[in-house]
Amino acid sequence: MKRALVIGASGGIGRAMMAALAARGAEAVGLSRSGQGLDVTDEASVAKALSEVEGPFDLIFVATGALEIGDHRPEKSLRALDLVALSAQFALNAVGPALVLKHAMALMPRDRRAVFAALSARVGSIGDNGLGGWYSYRASKAALNQLIHTAAIEVARTHPDAVVTLLHPGTVQTKFTEKYVGRHPAVPAAEAARNLLAVIDGLTPDRSGGFFDWAGKEVPW
Repeated sequence: MKRALVIGASGGIGRAMMAALAARGAEAVGLSRSGQGLDVTDEASVAKALSEVEGPFDLIFVATGALEIGDHRPEKSLRALDLVALSAQFALNAVGPALVLKHAMALMPRDRRAVFAALSARVGSIGDNGLGGWYSYRASKAALNQLIHTAAIEVARTHPDAVVTLLHPGTVQTKFTEKYVGRHPAVPAAEAARNLLAVIDGLTPDRSGGFFDWAGKEVPW
């Protein structure tokens, strides 16, 4: 892996991924809202940011997302559902990475293996949901899974050696999770990044469109 593009490079996992790639000797280009003004919920912003970087990239890694947006917290009941919160979660967690993929295809080589990986979450699994709650975050990640899985089918037609995938990093020690870790075992962001790179290394085009955890195991849809 010689060149990589990290979207959301200023976040906990994004920064760790940049460092892990650099440690491998890869050229890592980072884009973020705080650094370059990239807003993944604004297609014009996505198009502009991606038009200003020079491809091709062997890896495009999307580390954007949020569990809390504004004053809205994860819902514990139907009574807490709010249209504004739901819309914000879908825009950031589902639509944003899909827009990145739309505009990033031009930066992916067609003549060799390339990977597009977006961070998802196990709580977005419908089949693995036995607890309920967290409606908007769960639903936005489930929507992300469908969008990226569907896109993988189309990408394969023009990029036959590409891998388009969704990754669950596990519980990672970042600002994103600090209020919700509780008793769950959590790993430092640096370790999570290394784990994800190991999974990415092992994926082949026949597994494109899949949803995998930090250990490379498939997560139920």
